[in-house]
Amino acid sequence: MPIATLNPATGETLRTFDALTAAEVDEKLQRAADAFQRHRRTPLAERAEKMRRAGEILDAEKDRLARLMTTEMGKTLGAARAEAEKCAWVCRHYADHAAGMLAPQIVDVGGTARAEVHFLPVGAVLAVMPWNFPFWQVFRFAAPGLMAGNVGLLKHASNVPQCALAIEDVLRRAGFEEGVFQALLVGSDAVAGMLDDERVAAATLTGSTPAGQSVAERAGRNLKKTVLELGGSDPFIVMPSADLEGAARTAARARCINNGQSCIAAKRFIVHQEVADRFERLFVAAMEALNVGDPMADGTDVGPLATAAIRDEVDEQVRTSIAAGARLLTGGRRMDGPGFFYPPTILADIPEDAPAYREEVFGPVASLFRVASVDAAIALANDSQFGLGSSVWTRDDAERRRFVTEIEAGMTYVNAMVASDPRIPFGGVKQSGYGRELGTFGIHEFVNIKSVWIEENAPDELPDAE
Repeated sequence: MPIATLNPATGETLRTFDALTAAEVDEKLQRAADAFQRHRRTPLAERAEKMRRAGEILDAEKDRLARLMTTEMGKTLGAARAEAEKCAWVCRHYADHAAGMLAPQIVDVGGTARAEVHFLPVGAVLAVMPWNFPFWQVFRFAAPGLMAGNVGLLKHASNVPQCALAIEDVLRRAGFEEGVFQALLVGSDAVAGMLDDERVAAATLTGSTPAGQSVAERAGRNLKKTVLELGGSDPFIVMPSADLEGAARTAARARCINNGQSCIAAKRFIVHQEVADRFERLFVAAMEALNVGDPMADGTDVGPLATAAIRDEVDEQVRTSIAAGARLLTGGRRMDGPGFFYPPTILADIPEDAPAYREEVFGPVASLFRVASVDAAIALANDSQFGLGSSVWTRDDAERRRFVTEIEAGMTYVNAMVASDPRIPFGGVKQSGYGRELGTFGIHEFVNIKSVWIEENAPDELPDAE
């Protein structure tokens, strides 16, 4: 794929970039290695001041940065502006709280000894990031990573190069010295070599399951830590006690957020048969009320998909599912005219061999299912290779407890839409990946958790070695 800005609302290529040469990549890796030796020694208070300044820049320039996001990947301008604001939030969060998260922990070992657990940086972390949240996905890695004392190497998606360069520019203007965070305009074929390089200490990837497998395999050969946030086919369960109107409104939003291109977008809507007819009517109405159009225009709810290939794949998954016996409730046909638009779509009565039953559909397409019990809802929710997020709608405490403990997912939101939040960990299980971003767990993923034992007086007897 060329490294280029291609406007998904028009199909027009606006700007292209040459990939870095091998020599240029080598130079940037050495710059990162050198910067790490200095950055790791900077006081936390100094790092926090710079990170707080990054948040101020993001807030001050959110309109300009939002237009850049919308131009490169098609999200609505309002959503892009909110993304910039969320990035400012995560910068402030770690600026305010990283010192406490990284403070040495004292362990009572008795006697005259003192034991401590320290959290020390590991070096340069390679981030292989996707296009769908071109700023947020990066900052939720960069904010904790840089505060921990690591340095960042960003291999961004090839269709958002200007976003990648803009992020590097924001962090540099915030005061982080050259080499602490670098955007590398390279193709995916350069990732393996960087993982092999001893100057790269670890890697994080957000993307498809095959991409995660590739990075994990290569990093594993080199015994390097990875965090993977991969695909999702999140269940959205509605039980008889739920607020059906609120659930249906949220369902439409949860499916079509980011034009339907989100790993944690609700994709499989599992509804108890007692309320299925009414929920179906409400859900269809909510999806049909969404305005599809120019992502730069006020009032647009759903913009284009990011590329022609993504639009065509979604269309193929829908058409194949209908041919297999799925019932089309709304949408389901490619939209005429320029750009890569696809309408909000709902499929029901989906057979198990249809793509919409088991595959992740990365566009505004909902799969609607009916179940007869809590047991059936949990079984269907878990009948997936993925396990990222889940949303359950019920006022019954016993049902809540069962959903929280039995749904196989990294996150369960009750009577709410799944969302990432700097204060709590984010990640999945099964083919949705491993490791966690955000929260205290996120900042601890890429640190050396070092045990320190300090003996104040020489012991009379030496302890066992094991």
